[in-house]
Amino acid sequence: MNTLARLFPEGDYRFHLGLQRGEPAEFFASRDQTGTLLAERRRWLAETPKRYAGILPGGEDAAAETLRLSAEWGVPPQSSLIALGGVLEPDLLLMVPDAKGVMRLQAGVLCFPTSWALEEKLGRTMEFIHGPVPGLNDAMGGQITQFLGRLKPGAAYFRQNWGIAATAELNMHPVLQRPRPGRPLDPAALWLRVEHQALLALPSGRGLIFGIRIELIPLTAVRADASAAAGLRRALLSMPDAMGAYKGIGEICLPLAQWLTQ
Repeated sequence: MNTLARLFPEGDYRFHLGLQRGEPAEFFASRDQTGTLLAERRRWLAETPKRYAGILPGGEDAAAETLRLSAEWGVPPQSSLIALGGVLEPDLLLMVPDAKGVMRLQAGVLCFPTSWALEEKLGRTMEFIHGPVPGLNDAMGGQITQFLGRLKPGAAYFRQNWGIAATAELNMHPVLQRPRPGRPLDPAALWLRVEHQALLALPSGRGLIFGIRIELIPLTAVRADASAAAGLRRALLSMPDAMGAYKGIGEICLPLAQWLTQ
């Protein structure tokens, strides 16, 4: 099933986990035959390593375990988490329980962020990281915590999240000030930015890996798919104003929904 076929659930816009079980090796396997994606990752990591990678005290064991686990994904041995980030296409975030059992982001390599900064989130809880998303913690915070607490080693769970981008750049770190959607509406210059996410527990059970792989789909291709166009239109028209503002698409929701029906 392709991305568009499963991205928009029936009904009005709402938070949903939409989890599907899968194999970690499937998610982390290389797909870009040109090598340009890994070349870009290595460039960002070489130019500004502290912006795109980090590890806090307490995250070392999870990082070492991730390096060992990556061999099962077909990755050649790497000497560090930052080196692993240069040979894997998806980004990696490592959540580790603190002394009270609360998961915190203790390490990661995030070359292709969607308008957030790894350096500002390191050491923070999942609740804090999700804090800027309007209504998410109230609607699903407990469900997310329960799911993460029950996650067992060996399986991966996949889900997708989407937004609208006014650039085909993969790296949308806030410091780069990438353009945002706005008026006048130009759908030909907009992309559906999909975050393919993977969640899996470390073999020791003492931490989680959160993988993120970005896919960009031109909005013209979305409109060409009748089911996807209807799903996106429904989501745009039913999305709360606060969520539209958070996603940076509040002022284009209505005209974009109208364009999708033309």
